[in-house]
Amino acid sequence: MRHHFAPCASQIEVFDRLRSIQFDPIAPVGCNHDLVLQSRLEDYRVGDWQQLAYEDRHVYDGWDKMASLVPFEGWPLRRHIHTVHRRSFEKKIFEDHKDAVDLILKEITERGPMMPKDFEFQQRKEEWKGSWFGPSVTKQVLRALWHSGQIMTAGRKGGQHIYDLTERVVPQRLRDVPMLDAKDAERELVLERHRAMGLVRPSAPYEVWSYSVLGYVKKEAIAALVERGEIVPVDVEGMKAHATPEFLALLDQPSLEPSVKFIAPLDQFIWDRKMIAQIFGFEYTWEIYTPLAKRKWGYYVLPVLFGDRLVARVEFACRKGVLEMIEWHEEADGPKASFWEPFEAAVRRLARYCGATAFAARYGISGRVREHFLNSSGA
Repeated sequence: MRHHFAPCASQIEVFDRLRSIQFDPIAPVGCNHDLVLQSRLEDYRVGDWQQLAYEDRHVYDGWDKMASLVPFEGWPLRRHIHTVHRRSFEKKIFEDHKDAVDLILKEITERGPMMPKDFEFQQRKEEWKGSWFGPSVTKQVLRALWHSGQIMTAGRKGGQHIYDLTERVVPQRLRDVPMLDAKDAERELVLERHRAMGLVRPSAPYEVWSYSVLGYVKKEAIAALVERGEIVPVDVEGMKAHATPEFLALLDQPSLEPSVKFIAPLDQFIWDRKMIAQIFGFEYTWEIYTPLAKRKWGYYVLPVLFGDRLVARVEFACRKGVLEMIEWHEEADGPKASFWEPFEAAVRRLARYCGATAFAARYGISGRVREHFLNSSGA
């Protein structure tokens, strides 16, 4: 709890602690990256991250665990990710469609930042229909250039990327940093995971290790970090993991004042669902891609944290200034009487965060929860 939720004074402090924040565009009550920040910052509002990214240039759109917002200081290390990702596009894009690559780079160089639809070069391959980036050769080339580090997101419009050359986005002082060799970069990226998550199982899900970037090399990198004393093996009631010495030093600090927090579905805190189940006895599945008939909890359900316990899960939506509670499910050993006052305070913070001025609760929300939720609007 102290690692993830000790008070932060600014977005910069949150990014320094978490190393990156996973980007996801679905936004029933702000996006995942907004929700990560709101759970750690008292005065955060939906979309505040954009100034930090596109005006202040403190963070950039890149790849870390998956598509993420990453502090610019982390860009030199993550060039290794660009190198690994380029291999996936080498034949299909950089060899077989070299002319398209050259034309798109020429357009960006001459015309400046552009969205995919703004390029004069527009080409489709119907046989690519159904593939990850679709049948547009233009979009496929842009994503290949983005993943390989030749272009970057200079801004967004309506959620869409505006692309520019990397040398016009990344400060010169960072581009001048020498690249690490592959082994050193792998080791440092694995260390970044431990800095971000606090506790990391070697067998954490494949996506935690950026799939092919670290998935096949993590064992060797972890062994090297242990030998150097940069991470320490730990056992949590039979669960084998590793942590940094700085993380373990938090055990000597006093507990945080209990508060209620609504946790983002892709928050570092719950990247490893098996570890959360082991430590907190809380089974969490993000059911956004689960067919409606098979959902147990709801479409976009957030774990509810109170102090050092996960006590419930909730689904909110904010539309046209109305914060609506759609689902509420308590754990068997759920909220006690001391929960409800901090809960109302957390709901008020959430309403400010998403710009809501009215509250609504779906039919079926239990009377006690409904009462405290609706009371929040008049407090």
